[in-house]
Amino acid sequence: MVTKLIVQDYQVEGVIVKSGIKFYSPTVILTNGTFLNGLIYIGETVYSAGRTGELASIGLAENLKELGFKIGRLNTCTPPRIDRRTVDFSKMKEQKSEDIPLSFSFENKGKIYKDFSLFMTRTNQKTHQIIQDNIHRVPLSNGTTQSAAIRYCPSVEDKIIRFPEKESHQIFLEPEGYNIEEIYLQGFFTSLPADVQQEALHTIEGLKNCQIIRYGYAIEYDIIYPNQLKHSLETKEIKGLFLAGQVNGTSGYEEAAEQGLLAGINAVQLVRGNKPLILDRSEAYIAVEIDDLVTKSVTEPYRLRTGLAEYRLLLRQDNADLRLTPYGYKIGLILEQRYKKFLEKKTLVEKEKERLKDVIIHSTQKVNELLNKLGTAPLSEAIALATLLTRPEVTYNQTASIDPNRPELPAEVSEQVEIQIKYAGYIKRQEIQVKRFKKLENYKIPKNIDYFKLHGISHEGKERFSEVCPISLGQAKRIPGITPSDITALMINIEKLKRMKK
Repeated sequence: MVTKLIVQDYQVEGVIVKSGIKFYSPTVILTNGTFLNGLIYIGETVYSAGRTGELASIGLAENLKELGFKIGRLNTCTPPRIDRRTVDFSKMKEQKSEDIPLSFSFENKGKIYKDFSLFMTRTNQKTHQIIQDNIHRVPLSNGTTQSAAIRYCPSVEDKIIRFPEKESHQIFLEPEGYNIEEIYLQGFFTSLPADVQQEALHTIEGLKNCQIIRYGYAIEYDIIYPNQLKHSLETKEIKGLFLAGQVNGTSGYEEAAEQGLLAGINAVQLVRGNKPLILDRSEAYIAVEIDDLVTKSVTEPYRLRTGLAEYRLLLRQDNADLRLTPYGYKIGLILEQRYKKFLEKKTLVEKEKERLKDVIIHSTQKVNELLNKLGTAPLSEAIALATLLTRPEVTYNQTASIDPNRPELPAEVSEQVEIQIKYAGYIKRQEIQVKRFKKLENYKIPKNIDYFKLHGISHEGKERFSEVCPISLGQAKRIPGITPSDITALMINIEKLKRMKK
């Protein structure tokens, strides 16, 4: 249990654990999750824990305060886990896994999870009444606690309070694993008392005899406000100290995992004396999240959603390897063999796109019969196959019969070819937007500017700029409360500074 950081002259040098033993290191990454002064709530029952069955981190938050960090407090909920053997799945709607499985790794050919269906059921008016009758027993809902809850993953009691017009809410039963009888009740996040959790679940179709293995609970915990970080996730004040995950005010799972990845990469980059890996908002969802945290900070647990990305048309799952593999290769996370495979795929995609531009499809009976079958207009004149593929009704695979010289391509290559051709107009439009965005991102702001000595910027603007210390004009523009006139004045001041320096 780490209780203190070893810091000398604003440089981290290691950690001290509860027993007093010191561990020295040129970098330290804090990934405290919900453990900093964590308190678990199950109805009126409150006790110290980092998560159920694990000790809270006591002492480290106080040390971080002593070091000058601003600390806040948030809360989140987890659902009960129930015994699979006590569930009546016949009363629920089954959702089978995909026929064509997807993988997070591009080296994985995909795995079919046989016999691993999800099942859906719903709460009802009886469930809601039981929860409403016991809402006074929930500290996070009755006003006893002041910490902010997560907006986009609310507890079941929050849903009933906030959406009284809803007659029911969905619940998904998600198996925890192959050899485990536990089922995770997605959609039933709660901090209700244990007896109420059991009573409420027994009113739901298919769960009338279910047994709870582990009760749901809320957890309240300390966070470090993330506007105290650089885009590398290194703290601004203490060199070598990185923060990642829920300690930065995000929700868990994907949000935490991607921060851990970037913090790990940049800690190594710092040790090696290399520049940090900093992606921009047009390159990855990871970059959108980190920029939001560093620029806007948090008032509630941050949840990454597609709507937060301005350039989400470019940030697709199918092109993640095309966007990010070169970075992985450059910093040593991707081996030569995988990089060669990536280059081969990229070459095949470009070659096939060019070939389709040269394949001319004539207005023949065979062609028009196919188009009629696909529900699209027949050809009146010859056109390139690439142009034909821009029609929404026509897919790459469906045109194989009228393209006799088509090469055999892996599925991921043909998928990429079709996407890039079919949506070329939209993609090009977004790429033009990205060019404008990059212009502002590449306009760098000199370090150590005293914003209060600059002219023409509002007092609030000076305060916000000083707090965030933006690295570019683009980031400065995204700071909450900053006006267009503040940006114009900042730009004029920077140009004056540049001339004075020359």
